[in-house]
Amino acid sequence: MSKLTKNQKLAAEKVEAGKIYSLDEAAALVKEITTTKFNASVDLDVRLGIDPRKSNQMVRGVVSLPHGTGKTVRVLALCTPDAAADAKAAGADYVGLDEYIEKIKGGWTDVDVIITMPSIMGKIGALGRVLGPRGLMPNPKSGTVTNEVGKAVKEVKQGKIDFKVDKAGIVHTSIGKVSFEAAQIADNAREFISTLNKLKPTAAKGVYIKSIYLSSTMSKGLRIDPRTAE
Repeated sequence: MSKLTKNQKLAAEKVEAGKIYSLDEAAALVKEITTTKFNASVDLDVRLGIDPRKSNQMVRGVVSLPHGTGKTVRVLALCTPDAAADAKAAGADYVGLDEYIEKIKGGWTDVDVIITMPSIMGKIGALGRVLGPRGLMPNPKSGTVTNEVGKAVKEVKQGKIDFKVDKAGIVHTSIGKVSFEAAQIADNAREFISTLNKLKPTAAKGVYIKSIYLSSTMSKGLRIDPRTAE
């Protein structure tokens, strides 16, 4: 096991074992205990009281974070020529159709989000083997299949993210960077938790949000009192 550096030891000492923090406390503390030299991501892990194996308890959605994610998101707009100008004006990094479909068939996936139109999904369905495993397949539920391509591109660039509960009933997402102010981290977390609460399946019984942990890249996880995240 590798030894902790001086900064890592100091950071570890700031975390009280077994303590459940308020969201505001955790948002401030996560900045203090991050020792990476790069601008680390701030992540939220929420364990839900659902059974994700049942279709009527699946939790999936989108949320626009008030302060964005802090990440540079590379967007490909696969659209018809009449929508291309709007996509470019909204900030899409790549805009086109058949030429990019051929590139993807050849293995090119150097993007973070693909936005397309309903009329084009027939062509894109054949790309499932390439895009599916990478989480890049456009989906109407995440807002990436729409006739308002320009609007969708703009929202993604400004911090709109999609999320889905995993097989263990946990939702993982990044809600910012450690360079954000603590209040911005807390604001983004509250917006995400609020969205999760709105998506509570009617079939879910008992406690819905079982636990919330806030962490940054390579930092310890800080447990948060769900009542302070509302």
